[in-house]
Amino acid sequence: MQRFNDRVAIVSGAARGIGAATASRLASEGASVAVIDLDESAAAAAAESLGAPKAVGIGADVSDEQSVESAIERVVAELGGAHILVNNAGVTRDNLLFKMSESDWDTVMNVHLRGAFLMSRAAQKVFVGQKYGKIVNLSSVSALGNRGQANYSTAKMGIQGFTRTLAIELGPFGINVNAVAPGFIVTDMTDDTARRVGVEPEKFREAAAEETPVRRVGQPEDIATAVSFLASDEAGFVTGQTLYVDGGRKL
Repeated sequence: MQRFNDRVAIVSGAARGIGAATASRLASEGASVAVIDLDESAAAAAAESLGAPKAVGIGADVSDEQSVESAIERVVAELGGAHILVNNAGVTRDNLLFKMSESDWDTVMNVHLRGAFLMSRAAQKVFVGQKYGKIVNLSSVSALGNRGQANYSTAKMGIQGFTRTLAIELGPFGINVNAVAPGFIVTDMTDDTARRVGVEPEKFREAAAEETPVRRVGQPEDIATAVSFLASDEAGFVTGQTLYVDGGRKL
């Protein structure tokens, strides 16, 4: 099913992990895709591998206004428009509160919240004008609270409030805004978390699977499937929602 023929999708943080899987899924369903990543060479390589009708890799810092504005302008110029935005770019700087630095806090807030704000604000200029657009933000089950992630949990719950508010503001202009909140997903980020707490990644995954009702951990493709639905016209009456994709395990 080619749900995204003649659509242009922008995916931030798409050189690897959930972002790369999402870009691949959208491309497989007919979308032209802009891969946005801090590392332009990695973005270009990821874009080239998609097999999309058209694709471009763009280096951009989502926390920088001019960088974001330039990236969106380039997408429209090179791919011929913009219809879907997936705000996936993210980082972690985990630590207990008494060890957490201001830099740890600010870095996470800047990438997740400021990044989603700047990307959405730039994209909506195109979306409003054409009376059509889909924004899908990446939250997390950590939004519900997680030890050692005061910064990340706060940012990810902020994404949910941001999503709900944009849905209210942009709905009259034909724009749907939703969020996906992944549970434990096998990515470089979760492997890094395992090493940080002194556990081998494979053992970390096994322990997470045992605590998950479906008895497995998630794969990036599990999230890409959910994003694809919310970015499609089939989800035209769904907006302001946060979909938890966590195998039944919220914490």
